[in-house]
Amino acid sequence: MRIKILLLAAASALTLSACATVAQPAPTPRESTAFTLATDQPLTPEQQAMQFDKADLSIKVLPDDKAIDAVAVLDFTAKAPLTALVVELDTLLTISSVQIDGVEVAVDRWCNPEGRLTVQLPKILATGRSAALRVAYAGQPRVASRAPWDGGFVWSTAPSGEPWIATAVQGEGCDIFWPCIDSPHGEPGRVDLHITVPSALSAPSNGRFLGKVDHGDGWTTWNWSAKSPNTYAIALNVGPYEEVSGEYASRFGNTIPMRYWHLKSDTPEQVQGLFAQFPRMLDFFEATVGPFPFGDEKMGVVETPHLGMEHQTINAYGNGYKIDGRGYDWLLQHEFAHEWFGNQLTNQNADDMWLHEGLGSYMQPLYARWLLGDRYMQRELANQREALINKYPVVSGTPKTEDEVYKGDVGPGNDIYSKGSLISHSLRMLIGDAAFHDAVTRLVYGRPGPRPGNFAPLYRSTGDFLAIINDVTGQDYGWFFRGYLYNAALPMLMQTRDGDVLKLEWTTGDGGVFPMPLEVEIDGRVQTVAMTGGRGQIPVPAGAHVLIDPQNKVLRQMDVIDELQAHKAAQKPK
Repeated sequence: MRIKILLLAAASALTLSACATVAQPAPTPRESTAFTLATDQPLTPEQQAMQFDKADLSIKVLPDDKAIDAVAVLDFTAKAPLTALVVELDTLLTISSVQIDGVEVAVDRWCNPEGRLTVQLPKILATGRSAALRVAYAGQPRVASRAPWDGGFVWSTAPSGEPWIATAVQGEGCDIFWPCIDSPHGEPGRVDLHITVPSALSAPSNGRFLGKVDHGDGWTTWNWSAKSPNTYAIALNVGPYEEVSGEYASRFGNTIPMRYWHLKSDTPEQVQGLFAQFPRMLDFFEATVGPFPFGDEKMGVVETPHLGMEHQTINAYGNGYKIDGRGYDWLLQHEFAHEWFGNQLTNQNADDMWLHEGLGSYMQPLYARWLLGDRYMQRELANQREALINKYPVVSGTPKTEDEVYKGDVGPGNDIYSKGSLISHSLRMLIGDAAFHDAVTRLVYGRPGPRPGNFAPLYRSTGDFLAIINDVTGQDYGWFFRGYLYNAALPMLMQTRDGDVLKLEWTTGDGGVFPMPLEVEIDGRVQTVAMTGGRGQIPVPAGAHVLIDPQNKVLRQMDVIDELQAHKAAQKPK
């Protein structure tokens, strides 16, 4: 232990020296650093040795100045001896004070180069001991150029003329507006929010509402508390909102508050039409996956001036009440899916992001069937199939940042949504409804038979899902995961005729064995070909009509879709 302390002390001395020589002003031209704009980066040794117990955030939103004035108090417990506390905060925000346990830290004892704030502790923090880091900061935070894809603050105006403000920072991270550990593994045990806004406006946010305080000077503070939130899910929403509320009687015996904050300019018919979807969606997800993970807080939705984002218990909605023939609002349903796939289950690394987006996207075809039947499920699946790119594997098997996954020029991009959904469908068709439901439930909750109060948010990887599938089915489906997730190219089915015999053979991108069974319809009669070792055959009388995979259960390369995509590409302007 003494050797470890000495090494930490040496590292602290090096960091302190760097702090003393790094200038503090914001970069010019005014823009967040490349470090701040990235997220999901490796934790520092100090961050790995810190347990993030709680964040208490007091944020005053100044619409006229497009600025914030804030104080954050962050509570940490040492998991190993610590000489410094390390968090992230955008350099666009000016730090005016740093304190440890109420004592001011001298300016030569902290620094924030590139947006990684390092604060030297007055003495080594022993394992099991706690410290409170207080940071006072203010300024104009990064403005989103194209929220939610290129994120930051959205400073807008409602149709009725009042300020309408929102944050969306999934791609950039929480450090855009509060000091945090900008990683999926940086979740605090609790976040308390005190959001001060002009009194004519409302400020709905994450978790449970703890009341508001009108200060009598034109400003009102809204107080909220959320358990174990994803860091990028902490959201500010400010506007001329009206609230619609109700309660959902869960099939698991608890009662879940439902809240929707909408612009006062919306028509009552639009508002009530969307709000009526809340209990239907809750019923579907609880039946299909399991208990709503945050039933003791709320199912919350807020209308935003950007399209949308899965902010835990306060999902952003900006779809404008569009009607598209689905029978439900696709955006509301997709973001709500992330309460399970993203907020309750969080990926170990961005390389496992398909567990969020793919499984979440598969909930839409399943929901279409739940509401309207098979035809509508198949339509959703067909639309997803036409969108596949297949340029990069959905899972690489190596750690990735979010940018390396979401940007289609370097990673799978949108394939984590549609391809992840279609892979999930093929898996369900292969192992059956009961096994699929059991496996997904165990993946999300870490146990069979989840009930409100007997589970907590957890981290999962693609390998975890495979292990669960194998355990539930008693078979090894490594070939399925390898063939679909770790190869960019879709499995290709080769068909040859030898007299009255139809021979079938699978080929995968890496040449691995792919024993995916196939249904073959011959003159209206469906038979299953086992495809042991990736090969199979079936007798076919001369002149018979043959249809491979008549119910489209198996995701595979198809000439008709390749031709369609090539045609669409040729029509695009050069």
